Amino acid sequence: MAVRLTILGSGSRGNCAYLETDQVRLLIDAGFSGKQIRQRLATIGRTPETLNGILLTHEHSDHATGLKVIAGKLGIPLYANRLTLDAVSSQAKSTFQGKIFQTGCAFDIGDVTVETFSIPHDAQDPVGFLLRTESVSIGFLTDLGHATAMVLDRVRPANALILETNYDTQLLQADTKRPWSIKQRIMSRHGHLSNEAAAKVAEALISDHLSHIYMAHLSRDCNQPELAEKTLNQVFLQAGVNHVRLHRTEQDAPCPTLCLDASVQENPMEAPPQIAHPQNESGVVAAGALAPAKTINPQISDSSQASCDDHDAFFRRLMNDLPPTEEDEPADAS
Repeated sequence: MAVRLTILGSGSRGNCAYLETDQVRLLIDAGFSGKQIRQRLATIGRTPETLNGILLTHEHSDHATGLKVIAGKLGIPLYANRLTLDAVSSQAKSTFQGKIFQTGCAFDIGDVTVETFSIPHDAQDPVGFLLRTESVSIGFLTDLGHATAMVLDRVRPANALILETNYDTQLLQADTKRPWSIKQRIMSRHGHLSNEAAAKVAEALISDHLSHIYMAHLSRDCNQPELAEKTLNQVFLQAGVNHVRLHRTEQDAPCPTLCLDASVQENPMEAPPQIAHPQNESGVVAAGALAPAKTINPQISDSSQASCDDHDAFFRRLMNDLPPTEEDEPADAS
């Protein structure tokens, strides 16, 4: 099974990724305008209309801006937990074809199993994802103030990991655009990961099967790709690891597509082939073509049900501990 991953853009002003398997096409977050998402998908020969769903980590605008157009107007299913769906529906003043999951549970969309887990961030009910296929697993771990033991365990199987490297501590402290209250929020245990914190996560997750790490959600003002890369490379150098490839992400352009499949490992970074939609005279998609998107109802996995039970109580305690914060801060607040 070929699995293709394209980071359509990542940073403090917008985040969106695209995953394609033999059966499904998914967005993970939609933090750009609908027009921008369409344009970025077009660079890899795809359109929003063929999506099978959108997985949403949380409701902040740099992850949800495009939902009103991509999910709302086009009717693409939106997979989110209840609190996040309620929050984004209120923000967008729109209704969505919501597919509600319970944080901590797993469900299937075609040939992809989506595992969900809580992350510490100042949103309603933020989550990370581990997306499993028959051949590979991909972890999404951004927008968290620190990585708990549970979070590390949930993404440990990943072959590829999208990991937040939001800020360099010295650059953030020296920044003159942000008041101290916002700097405190960013550096808090419910804020964002620094380069140093991300390096500790990477160190904890080193394994024979982890081959790719994307440095994601970089602040334009308070970080530099070279600094993030140097910090993570120091960890790999000290551990004698040379098989993990670091990938930079950009705010303004998609990354090259990563092909995760044993048959293409000699050249894993390549653009996905154009998938034609041949039609017969009646307009029916011919056999062998990838059909247009259809709704696939999530199936909750019995094996993960036990991990759901304590989530609501945990989340209430977490939110009670958080100080009031503002999200309507400068565009590159983090």
